[in-house]
Amino acid sequence: MNLTVDGSPVLETVGRHGRLSFEFEREDRRTKLTRSSCTSPWHHFPPSYLDDSGCAYTWLVNPSGGLVGGDHVSVEAQLHTGTHVLMTSPSANRVYRSLSEPAVQEVCLSVGPEARLEWLPEVTIPFAGSRFRQSIHVDLAPGATAVLWDAMASGRVAMRERWAFASVENEVRIRTASGASVVERYHVVPGRLPESVSLAGSWDYVASLFVIGDAVGADVWNHLEVVLAAILEQRPGLVLGAVSTLAAPGLAVKLVARSAPNLTVTLKAIWAAVRKDLWDLPVPNLRRY
Repeated sequence: MNLTVDGSPVLETVGRHGRLSFEFEREDRRTKLTRSSCTSPWHHFPPSYLDDSGCAYTWLVNPSGGLVGGDHVSVEAQLHTGTHVLMTSPSANRVYRSLSEPAVQEVCLSVGPEARLEWLPEVTIPFAGSRFRQSIHVDLAPGATAVLWDAMASGRVAMRERWAFASVENEVRIRTASGASVVERYHVVPGRLPESVSLAGSWDYVASLFVIGDAVGADVWNHLEVVLAAILEQRPGLVLGAVSTLAAPGLAVKLVARSAPNLTVTLKAIWAAVRKDLWDLPVPNLRRY
């Protein structure tokens, strides 16, 4: 332990401060990673090209296995004109028990003109007693499109840790070139405020999907809304959700699911519909496992 001159202990910073940063540019028909950097606990992997669309499939890898109290990690990405980037993770984001400090994750994504962003990480799992605070901020240039998925488990379901975390705070903000914004905020404290769990308490997974873009025609949004609503009705009693139109050009999907397989199958169907209607592209095999 370090001591000051008067013999009192020095309080050292708890946790890790890791930063992951990307910059993408378009070369011919392919999106290329032109700049990147990372600090622990992040680890860098070059993008994959899983099809001939030119999309750069980019992995967010934290080899440490999860986040602990006091960790402060960030992801930053700049997508230049005409790029197409999908950002995902190879496994769930685990948040471990903390007695005081929260684990903090901040995501800032800038999407250039005519660029496409797909943000599709695996689910966040808050362990019993964990504290987690996350923000995801996306800025869209004219003609840019964002597909953003964010999902949370009620806890380690197999360990009977449903809604046993200390607190989860989350903010998603997507701002369009016109200045219109979509904002979702919630703060769940199951132990102190049982009502904050509300109707979601009987479900094991909660998720949001936002599809935003000013270059998409009204007829496409109308058709996609009908298709997504039909997908959400395919598993009655196992998945419950709804589709909403927004002040910004786009759609929002909110859903709850009984199990991870139900969540995964529903996401894949929704993602396939979005890719088909927006870009006439199939869903790739991300080969996570």
